Amino acid sequence: MSTLTCGFIGLGLIGGSIARAVRTAYPNARLIAYDIREDSLQLALQEHVLDEICPAINASFADCDYIFLCAPVSCNDENLLTLKQYLAPHTILTDVGSVKTGIHRQVESLGLQGQFIGGHPMTGSERFGYQNSRASLLENAYYILTPSNTVPEQKLHSYRTLVESIGAIPLILNFEEHDYVTAAISHLPHVVAASLVNLVRDADSEAGIMKMTAAGGFKDITRIASSSPAMWQQICLTNRDNISDLLKKYIEALTKIKAEIDAGSKDSLYSFFDSAREYRDSFINASSGPIKTEHVLTLDIPDRPGSIAAIASLLAAHNVSIKNIGINHNRELAEGALRIEFHEKEAVEKAVCALTAQGYAIRTRRPF
Repeated sequence: MSTLTCGFIGLGLIGGSIARAVRTAYPNARLIAYDIREDSLQLALQEHVLDEICPAINASFADCDYIFLCAPVSCNDENLLTLKQYLAPHTILTDVGSVKTGIHRQVESLGLQGQFIGGHPMTGSERFGYQNSRASLLENAYYILTPSNTVPEQKLHSYRTLVESIGAIPLILNFEEHDYVTAAISHLPHVVAASLVNLVRDADSEAGIMKMTAAGGFKDITRIASSSPAMWQQICLTNRDNISDLLKKYIEALTKIKAEIDAGSKDSLYSFFDSAREYRDSFINASSGPIKTEHVLTLDIPDRPGSIAAIASLLAAHNVSIKNIGINHNRELAEGALRIEFHEKEAVEKAVCALTAQGYAIRTRRPF
């Protein structure tokens, strides 16, 4: 069996995470990449994620089984034009963008639709760049595939197998459906989060009381507002019809609930919040739902130096790995509560045993 060869044009957060995941699943694979950021390429080479750095899009990519277009969407036209002369017939060409209509049209105009399968890993982070990439970013994430109409079934089967091998869940959609779905569950929420942050900024007092007292709930729903502004500018420009249509519907929904608040419609307000709660909870309970259960516990901590370090050391001594950690200030869980997130359910159970044995009071232990 020949060695798997994958090429990456662009090696940021998503491209880097895919490369890491492929390296983990296929240790003997040959991975090459081109990126305008030389420091990212050098780091990937030092970490043995890459086997070769390409100084440009050149004939090195002719040997690839897969080529991942991971540069900003605005670069796709030029990159595709350059890449076309080097593409081998067997190569599966794909991308990682969250908008698919534009790239499919570009591919068709260049006559490459017979080997193009759009790809979109439904994952990410408010952080960006190769330095923040990790293979686990793909684990149990939906990975949407949007094959062109003329792509051979064997190529689609091969790509599905690759996606499954790196721990993701393949889901096949046509590119128009993909763009409407992602506008609703990804693009619109980013617009809403950024709008809410800007609203609070503009409404805050000179003393910054809103910013100072912003609690867990506000931070949770606006976390994604910290994402790359350049990327979200491009997404809004390339998927503007779908985003605009859904934004119109959202504005209508806000206008309706404003009217019910103004009228003091007790039953309507209860129904509004209850229906949202019920539907949101169904995401968590579904084994393949888009919102994955987080393994979290919250516990009281004394307000003195070294408290967090003592807990981290205790868990490390019991071989429990922490995914994330933070203090809840001025929120429902009360002051002085430490929120710890773990990678799996078993780690929560081990942490509870270790902490309670040392007298720590666990406030909550449930999916969030």
